[in-house]
Amino acid sequence: MAVRLANAVWKGDLKDGKGTVSLGSGAFSGAYSFSSRFEEGVGTNPEELIGAAHAGCFSMALSADLSKAGYKVDEIQTDAKVKLEKLEGGFAITGVKLVTHAKVQDITMEEFAQFASGAKQNCPVSKALAAIDIQLEAHLLK
Repeated sequence: MAVRLANAVWKGDLKDGKGTVSLGSGAFSGAYSFSSRFEEGVGTNPEELIGAAHAGCFSMALSADLSKAGYKVDEIQTDAKVKLEKLEGGFAITGVKLVTHAKVQDITMEEFAQFASGAKQNCPVSKALAAIDIQLEAHLLK
């Protein structure tokens, strides 16, 4: 299996410094700063990138599981809400809420919920984030 690369460069002190993050594939490069992470400033942040990775991984795992079971998947759209909190020991990522909306042919909501729960447990990013609370809200669209 491949080893994936990402890169970050930070210049300056925490409050006034600025940085960039880039994917080794060249598919994304973006700025980040104190204000984009801890306030509402322009740019990305590590939590947003973790959310993108988790949403993408979950959606692919769910599609794979449904397809393997013989269901036709039209679309899976997933948001990942990553929670960053200031705790006594400093800042910590304390949870992720996955909210998925899917169009899958000829499946009941109960069956879909089982597949979604399995994908939440078994996608590699969920496994990497196992130390935090991961919640799932699954919606089946017709």
